[in-house]
Amino acid sequence: MERRDLYDKGRNITGETILKGEAIPIDRYIVVVLVFIKNSEGKFLIQKRSEIKNGKYATTGGHVKSGESSVEGIIAEVEEEIGLKLRPDDLTLYFSGRSDTERVFFDDYYAKIDIEDIGKLKLQEDEVSSVNWFSEDEIKQLMKEDKFFDKHYEEFEILLDWLKEQR
Repeated sequence: MERRDLYDKGRNITGETILKGEAIPIDRYIVVVLVFIKNSEGKFLIQKRSEIKNGKYATTGGHVKSGESSVEGIIAEVEEEIGLKLRPDDLTLYFSGRSDTERVFFDDYYAKIDIEDIGKLKLQEDEVSSVNWFSEDEIKQLMKEDKFFDKHYEEFEILLDWLKEQR
């Protein structure tokens, strides 16, 4: 069973852990991560979540396991969910935050890479039903149609603002 480290409000590790699925104790937090992967054509690698996971479109992400850093966590999630091996230097942290209501710290990453053939990616079937490249406008349309996972869309909007600042 997967363990998760617990942190205090200042993001200091407490030495306490919980098992996946257990409630996060009051005054404690876990770390969640996600990544938006963009290719040289300006499209984003978006996955369609399995029906068990709400069937909506989203980016790749998840919970950091006990003992992992945030970077190690997102690298592991990407490999587990879509079979893509990222390296730490592929990733740029573009946003970190904290949600007191959800009791999570979140780290959002960006990677600009081209993938030769996404049809060869090995998808984790209980998490992901498909992956495809989508333009910014196509993602916005999916959100308008309530087909994109809203929490990931909020982070996508933060990414778009960050990308504008980078120009």
